[in-house]
Amino acid sequence: MVDNRSEEKRSQNMASIRNKDTKPEVFLRCLLFREGYRYRKNCKNMLGHPDLWLKKYNTVVFVNGCFWHMHKGCRYSGIPKSRSDYWKAKFDYNVKRDVYNQQVYIEKKVKVLVVWECAIKKTIKTKNERELLDLIESFLNTEELFLEIGEKSIA
Repeated sequence: MVDNRSEEKRSQNMASIRNKDTKPEVFLRCLLFREGYRYRKNCKNMLGHPDLWLKKYNTVVFVNGCFWHMHKGCRYSGIPKSRSDYWKAKFDYNVKRDVYNQQVYIEKKVKVLVVWECAIKKTIKTKNERELLDLIESFLNTEELFLEIGEKSIA
């Protein structure tokens, strides 16, 4: 599919995309806060600026957009057909950066939780917040250092 917008209009569209306080991130924050979890958000002094930092649980939380972070096997991720070389390079960089940041935290024995946008969308659609919370709570109370929650993790 050819891009039918001018470069100026496309640039305006891309500039309006948020990198913090996204709908999935706000949803997860509200859900956790309502359950009594306290956190810091968008910690600028931490590697990768995690969306949430739960100090009590020594856990960083990243709420990743499936499109921007190339969630494998997800229907929301994919490379646009126009300027595909540009997008592939951009997405490859995002994925490499994510993996690096996760490895650094794990080496420091900091737990890493990645919640994918598709899991949040499914939770909202099914109105089954308890299932998502159960997955998060069980992770927080184990010795595991890494967990990804995607759409397929939610029944």
